Amino acid sequence: MLSVWSDNSSLPSFPTLNGDKKTDVLIIGGGIAGILCAYKLTKSGVNCILLEADRICRGVTQNTTAKITSQHGFIYEKLINKFGVEKAQMYLQANESALSEYRKLAEKIPCDFETRDNAVYSVQSREKAEKEMRALIKLGVKAEFNDTIPVPVEIAGAVRFKNQAQFNPLKLLSKLSQKLTIYEHTKVFEIRDNCAYTAGGKVEAKQFVVATHFPFMNKYGGYFLKLFQERSYVLALENGPQIDGMYVDEAPKGMSFRNYGDYLLIGGGDHRTGKQGGDYGVLRTFAKTHYPNCPEKYAWATQDCMSLDGVPYIGRYSKSLPNIYMATGFNKWGMTTSMAAAQILCDMITGRGNDCAEVFSPSRSILTPQLAINGAETVTSLLTISKKRCPHMGCALKWNSSEHTWDCPCHGSRFTEEGKLIENPATDDLKN
Repeated sequence: MLSVWSDNSSLPSFPTLNGDKKTDVLIIGGGIAGILCAYKLTKSGVNCILLEADRICRGVTQNTTAKITSQHGFIYEKLINKFGVEKAQMYLQANESALSEYRKLAEKIPCDFETRDNAVYSVQSREKAEKEMRALIKLGVKAEFNDTIPVPVEIAGAVRFKNQAQFNPLKLLSKLSQKLTIYEHTKVFEIRDNCAYTAGGKVEAKQFVVATHFPFMNKYGGYFLKLFQERSYVLALENGPQIDGMYVDEAPKGMSFRNYGDYLLIGGGDHRTGKQGGDYGVLRTFAKTHYPNCPEKYAWATQDCMSLDGVPYIGRYSKSLPNIYMATGFNKWGMTTSMAAAQILCDMITGRGNDCAEVFSPSRSILTPQLAINGAETVTSLLTISKKRCPHMGCALKWNSSEHTWDCPCHGSRFTEEGKLIENPATDDLKN
């Protein structure tokens, strides 16, 4: 189904690559991360080309809830405990800078940009919210503690960031992409000897950026162990109440709320791709109970790459690939962290360096409990007897009765009932 963004925006179309090209930087992936990176590099005077396997912004980007905020759940208490105050400050600075960049762009490009507060709430634990407040005080953040929020959820406590934002991402990216060199319907099969190979020709480049949501080169970086994917769902209700802000549960299976014009957007139903979850049913039951006079206008689902420690992987793809960069694992906060990634990668590629890059390094330690969970999930799926197997690494596919797709519980690839590829990291359709 169409999201509220795709039904209220138009995107330019671009040709398919036909012949060989040469450029300074080749960007692979035409979602928000790839387009912002191409925009930043072009603005810095770097010659670059962007290749997209389908149409730009037709993957995860069009299915976001489009919140721009540096408040990503109750993350700062976790970051301080794991990395220390200095790196937690780097994470905050990168995302605050991203928010500032969006404000500057929105002054020139109409994209329904609105300044709004963002609040993260906890249903069960006031202590979690209080711990996050103490962490923010250490970082010098002026946050507020709330006992109530204007949505029908009874909470134990909430932490509010002032002056965050929301927008329509497709309206912004439509304008930015018009000044870029882009080829659509151009899938990259391989990067070898400083060339990316496609069905229509090859592109030679000095440096590469992989912005394909889930990295597609298995031999490097170990991302099949460092990432997993989650699906979540959104309803847009007509004539919903104005809630004056953005609200999200800190719990993985909680709900989020925001307005877009006269619509009330409710998100949730999260589950690991290939597993059973709440899907649309949870949201529709909630909406029927609390907003019975607000008919459903749109319903859509999205998929997010989740890192092992809650921090995206932004930087060099692998130590053995010094001229290939990547950005992934945005942990459901892809609007803000895509802009942060674009700035970090642009600085790295142009040799300026970036003070915040260290905390996002893809080569940081992967020794976390989630690593064991990811490994166990893969082994279990590989040993499962099934005729339908993912071409990515051979895991047994699971039928998604809600969306009528075949989903991979290992790494999140998805296919239509007929076997056509919908979501990566797989690069091929299912074989009959």
